[in-house]
Amino acid sequence: MNGALGHAGVILSLLAACAGVATLALGLATRRPELLARSRAYAYLMVGGMVLATVAMEHALLAHDFSLAFVADNNSRETPLLYSITGMWSALQGSILLWSLILSGYIAYAAHRFRHRASDPVVGWATIVALVVAAFFFALMLGPSDPFAATVGAIPHDGTGPNALLQDNLLIAFHPVFLYLGFVGFTIPFAFAVGSLVTGRVGEGWLTETRRFTLFAWAFLTIGIVLGAWWSYQELGWGGFWGWDPVENAALLPWLTATAYLHSAMVQERRGLLRVWNLSLLVATFALTILGTFLTRSGVTQSVHSFSNSGIGPALIGLFAAIVAVGVGLIGWRGDRLRSPGSIDAPASREGAFLVNNLLFAAFAAVVLLGTVFPLFVQAINNQSLSIGRPFFDAFTVPLGIALLFFMSVAPVLPWRKAAPGVLRRRLAVPAWIAALVLVACVAGGIRGLTPLLAFGLGAFAAAVAGRQLVLAAIVSHRHGYGAWRGVVGRANGGMVVHIGVVLIAVGLTAATSFAHSTERSFRPGETLRFDGHALTFVGWRQVTIPSEKAYEAQFRVDGAPFSPGIGSFNGSAQGTDIPAVDSSLVDDVYLSIGYAPASPRPGQAVTVDIYVQPLVLWLWVGGAVTAGGAVLAALPGRRRRPTDPVSVPIPEIADDLPVPAGIVT
Repeated sequence: MNGALGHAGVILSLLAACAGVATLALGLATRRPELLARSRAYAYLMVGGMVLATVAMEHALLAHDFSLAFVADNNSRETPLLYSITGMWSALQGSILLWSLILSGYIAYAAHRFRHRASDPVVGWATIVALVVAAFFFALMLGPSDPFAATVGAIPHDGTGPNALLQDNLLIAFHPVFLYLGFVGFTIPFAFAVGSLVTGRVGEGWLTETRRFTLFAWAFLTIGIVLGAWWSYQELGWGGFWGWDPVENAALLPWLTATAYLHSAMVQERRGLLRVWNLSLLVATFALTILGTFLTRSGVTQSVHSFSNSGIGPALIGLFAAIVAVGVGLIGWRGDRLRSPGSIDAPASREGAFLVNNLLFAAFAAVVLLGTVFPLFVQAINNQSLSIGRPFFDAFTVPLGIALLFFMSVAPVLPWRKAAPGVLRRRLAVPAWIAALVLVACVAGGIRGLTPLLAFGLGAFAAAVAGRQLVLAAIVSHRHGYGAWRGVVGRANGGMVVHIGVVLIAVGLTAATSFAHSTERSFRPGETLRFDGHALTFVGWRQVTIPSEKAYEAQFRVDGAPFSPGIGSFNGSAQGTDIPAVDSSLVDDVYLSIGYAPASPRPGQAVTVDIYVQPLVLWLWVGGAVTAGGAVLAALPGRRRRPTDPVSVPIPEIADDLPVPAGIVT
C-alpha cells in the first residue's frame, strides 16, 4: 500500500510538471494569458503529489514496512521515533524525495507570489524552467533513485537500521533540511534569470522580484553549513568542525557565489552595473548546487558525509552541463542588451569596493572548486588516487579571507560613485581606534602570529564599522518616530548584522585553529591529569543499554563536572562509533574522545582518550545564528516615510551612510 501510494504521488507530480510545461509553452507561443494563468493549478497539484509520496514514505518508516527496500535498509524495529522520521533523508533515495518535496513547495509559493502577474512572459518562462528542473527529479524517483522499490525476495522481519552516525544526534533532524532549503531555493532566482534572458527584459526588475528568494535561500544554506560543522564536531570524534572534505566543499561553493551575488546585485539595482556578472553568478550558484548533489550522491567521492554508489551520477552531471550550457549560451546571445549604461566612476566608491569583494569571492570559490574536483579528474584520466588536504586550501583561502575582512570593513562606509575628501577619515576613525586597541590587547595578552593578529584586528575593525552603522540608523529611525529597533531592519541594516555574525565566525575559527591544544593520554581509574588549565580525573567505566544502542562510557570529571565519552554500537552491529563528550563555554571547549579501549571494558580497566582544548569554538555557532538572523532582517520590508517626515536628517554624515533609516525612502 505504501509503495503504491508513493509511486502514485510521484507520477502525479511528474504529470503535473509536464502538463504545466506544455500548457505554459503553448500559452507563450500563442500569447494566450488564460493558459499562462493555469500554472498555479499545476504547481499546487505537483505539491499535492509530493506530499502524498512523503506521507507514504514516513508512514512506511513509522510502521516498519519492510516490504520497501528503502525501509528495510534504513530502519529497524528498535530505531527511535525521531530517527525513524529522519530516516527518510538518511540515504540516497529518500534524500531525493525530500529535495523534490522542497522544490515543489518553492515552485508553488512562487506561483502564488506572482499569481497577479501570471500572464507576464518572464514569469511564464521562469515557471517553465522551474517545472523542468522539478520533472527531472521526479523522473529520478521513477528510475534509478526509486524510494518505493519493493524488497527483493522474502520480506525481512527486521531491518538493518540507519547508519550509526545518523541515529544518535538531534542535528540530523535539522542539518539536511536546512541544507536542502538553501540548495533548492536557488532554483527560483535562476529560473527568473533565464526568463529575463529569454524575453530580453534584462533590466533590474527581475532582481527586485527574486531578492527575498535569494536571501532566504542563502540564510537556509548558511544555517545548514553551520549545523553540518556542528554535527561533525559533536559526532565524529576528531575534535574538528571543518576538514575541507569534498562534500563540505560542495555546500560551501554555492554559498560563496551566492554571497558575491547578494553584494553585486545592489550595484546593479543602484547603478545598473555588473549585469553580466550577476547573471553569471546566479547560473554558477545553481549549477554548483547540482554539482554538489552529484558529488554527494554519485559515489565519486570518499567521504563520511556522502551517500553510497548509485546510478544517478550521469543524470546529475548531464543536468549540470545543461545548466552551464543554457546559462552561458543565453548570456552570450543577449550580450548587446546586457551592456551597462554606466561605469564605475572611481575605485574609492562603494561599487568599486563591491567589485573587488566579488573578485575575492570568485577567487575563493575557484580555489575550493579546483581542490575539490582536480583529484576526480586525475582519478578519471590516470586511475591514480590523489588527495588534496588542508595545507593547499589554507595556503590560498586564509589570505583571501583576510582580504575579505578588510573590504567588509571599508565597503559599507564608502559612498556611491565617489568618496569626497575626508569621508573615509571621518567614518573610519572610531572603528580604526577600536581595532588598534584590540590589537594592543592581543599582543599584551601574549597572542603572536601574523594571521591571528590580522584576523582579530580586522574583525574588530569590521564589527566596529557595522556597529557604528547600526547605531546611526537606530538614531535616525528613532528621530523619525519609528523606534530605534527598526535600525536593524532592512537590507542594508540587516546586512550589517550579517557582517557582525561573519566576524564572530572568523574570530572563533581563527582562535580555534590557531591556539588549540591536544594530546593523547592513558588513564587508570582514579588517575588525574592537568592539561591546558583543566583538571581531568578518570572515574571508571559504565555500560549503557537502550533498545537500539549499546554503549560503554568512560566516566570522567573535568574541573569537577561529569564527562562521559564513549563507544557505542547500534542494532547489534559489531562496528563501534565514537561518542565524544564536549563542554562549551564562552572561553574554550574541552573535548574528549576515546582513543583506545577494549571491546568490552571492565570497571577497572584503563582507557586512552584524545583531549582537545580549543578557544572560542562556541562563537562559531553563535556567529552562524547571528548571520542567519541578519539575513532574515535584511529580507524584511521596512515602513515608508510618512508625508510629514522631514527629508533631511540633522546628523550630517548619516545621509549617505549605507544603512538608510529603516524603511524610509530617501
